[in-house]
Amino acid sequence: MSKRKLMLISPMLHQGGFERVCVTTARLLQPYFDVTIVIFDSANIAYDVEGLSIIDIQMGVRKGKLQKILNIIRRSRKVRKLKKEMQPEIAYSFGPTANMVNAFSKTGKEKVWLGLRNYTDVEEETKMRLLVKKADLIVCCSRDIEKSVKIKYKFNNTAVLYNLYDADTIRKEAAASDPPLPFSEEQKEPESKLYETESQFPASAGNTKTFRYLVSMGRDDPMKGFWYMIKAFKLVHDQIPEARLILMGAGTFQKYKTLAEQLKITDAIYFAGMRRDPYALLKYGEVYLLTSANEGFPNALVEAMTLSLAPVSTNCLTGPAEILVRNGDTASLNDQFAEKQKEKETPVIYGDYGIVVPEMQKEENLDPADITEEERNLADTVIRLLQDERLLQSYRQAAARRAGDFTYEKYLEQFLKLAEE
Repeated sequence: MSKRKLMLISPMLHQGGFERVCVTTARLLQPYFDVTIVIFDSANIAYDVEGLSIIDIQMGVRKGKLQKILNIIRRSRKVRKLKKEMQPEIAYSFGPTANMVNAFSKTGKEKVWLGLRNYTDVEEETKMRLLVKKADLIVCCSRDIEKSVKIKYKFNNTAVLYNLYDADTIRKEAAASDPPLPFSEEQKEPESKLYETESQFPASAGNTKTFRYLVSMGRDDPMKGFWYMIKAFKLVHDQIPEARLILMGAGTFQKYKTLAEQLKITDAIYFAGMRRDPYALLKYGEVYLLTSANEGFPNALVEAMTLSLAPVSTNCLTGPAEILVRNGDTASLNDQFAEKQKEKETPVIYGDYGIVVPEMQKEENLDPADITEEERNLADTVIRLLQDERLLQSYRQAAARRAGDFTYEKYLEQFLKLAEE
């Protein structure tokens, strides 16, 4: 008996969140479907695709608004031809560009699943109104995104499919190497001790550790709010001189390096760039920082939690509220922040699995002399966490437990259920 056919569509397979989900989805579903991944450009493939069926239509990025529009039309014609030839039962796309092509190439014989991977996708009203006319199912990576689609576009054929993670592989890759860090020639092996039971927690960490590592991962993009992180880290470093920040991600980070120089903390920040071994650096951390203005379902946050880093995140749309607070959502946390500010309380929510602070202003501010109240609040939260070992350890354990909720098995079960509907 032949397998049902599944087409997955992604612009590229270079390093990125939804690209990873696409490749992993293909591997997981191979026993159940005849899976083909259609990509627009095969340059810089960063994932292991051996054994996967991949079709490169060789229509990469074009510059200029007109050329981009024409490119969508050309891609859609090519993919429509492939759909007619292959006759997939489901065509599932990842990301805004792939969604447009999947929608416009609809033949009427396949189920068109459009994957929304970031809240910014929902905010593009013109595109969304076109997409909901073509979609058979909109797959959202968070409940907040699903809620917005239903309310804003009156489209109810939706589903939430959280991103998936292989904890064993993440931990194995983390243990595979111990990359050196540039902070000191006298540096001892990075210490990030995780206690197994609460009775082992010391009352305070004091100054017994050589360095205290904070880590974050993300591309060089204003959406990630790295200027907030660096300014807040300056305040943390003033109070805890052994604190160090490791920043990983694609891009030059030049303006953030300049900001670090102006704040005189260059020696305390490691701009590690794009890494083939991100987990090996991530494991050094005690605290993971996320200061984004927008996310979808932040992969790096859950990967850090898998390695038992205590998370501190802004309440951005979307993901952190759902991940870090039991039954949490962005709006309800914002209501709690508003109530705290009304009562003149510190706007911090100590969630079940991590700590959440209010979303910060989206306008980039690289003035080293302008330290906002939001940045001070973030810094105070991190300082408290580093100075209270019992609190730190409890969150490190809770984070690892929560990361276990986003397994391959649960993703596969949900996918197969959706495919039968």
